Amino acid sequence: MDKSHRESFSGLSFIELKQFLDEKVLQYNTTKFIESDPIQIPHLFSRKEDIEIAAFLTATIAWGNRKSIIKNANRLMALMDHAPFEFVMAHQTQDLNIFEGFVHRTFNATDAIQFIKSLNHIYTKHNGMETLFSRYANEGVQYAIHKFKMHFFEIEHSKRTQKHISDPLKNSAAKRINMFLRWMVRPNNTGVDFGLWNSIKTCQLSCPLDVHSGNVARKLGLLNRMQNDAKALEELDQNLRKMDHNDPVKYDFALFGLGVFEDF
Repeated sequence: MDKSHRESFSGLSFIELKQFLDEKVLQYNTTKFIESDPIQIPHLFSRKEDIEIAAFLTATIAWGNRKSIIKNANRLMALMDHAPFEFVMAHQTQDLNIFEGFVHRTFNATDAIQFIKSLNHIYTKHNGMETLFSRYANEGVQYAIHKFKMHFFEIEHSKRTQKHISDPLKNSAAKRINMFLRWMVRPNNTGVDFGLWNSIKTCQLSCPLDVHSGNVARKLGLLNRMQNDAKALEELDQNLRKMDHNDPVKYDFALFGLGVFEDF
């Protein structure tokens, strides 16, 4: 970190700031965190593919009020008879009518139907989400997100649905899909994240950057850029990796917890 960062947060040194954030990680990276977080939805499942699909769909609609996110993610699971992988792989065209009337903010039935079709394509033609992401991860996870989106929409699709997967190469911080990757990749040693994907390393992940984590990061001197975009994410990632190169995204718990639960 530069001098301004080292002197940030009421004069805390880099070591003191790291200790403060490490304590917050320990405070929030516990199973109690699940009770009020959308991550509770994929925790309903035990099969890898069910967890992946539940997590991906939940992360996709994870903006706005968290109670509303959880309610609507639960509704999506119910519409698929709480068997998301089976539904994705075995549905018939007429089965997709069950999504009529579904809406979460700007994500509607058209988008839900497209996501089911595209997920079927990913599992059928690309051997699943992990295989597809890991194919490109060595060139950077943000690049892998870009390629994932490209393959997700390589089948016939409604153009309006493209907006529901962000593209880091178009300067998006891609908060929701980075959160999904955190869920899939980080080890489950505290029972929160899943650690399902061993083909991607935790050191490759980027922090899910949103209003809460961004504001806290700026107050702590971890982020100078005012927009929550890809450039801001790169700056934040660089500083978090200096605190823990192997698992920088663990600090998402600290930044999010400070912002949401402590109104920091």
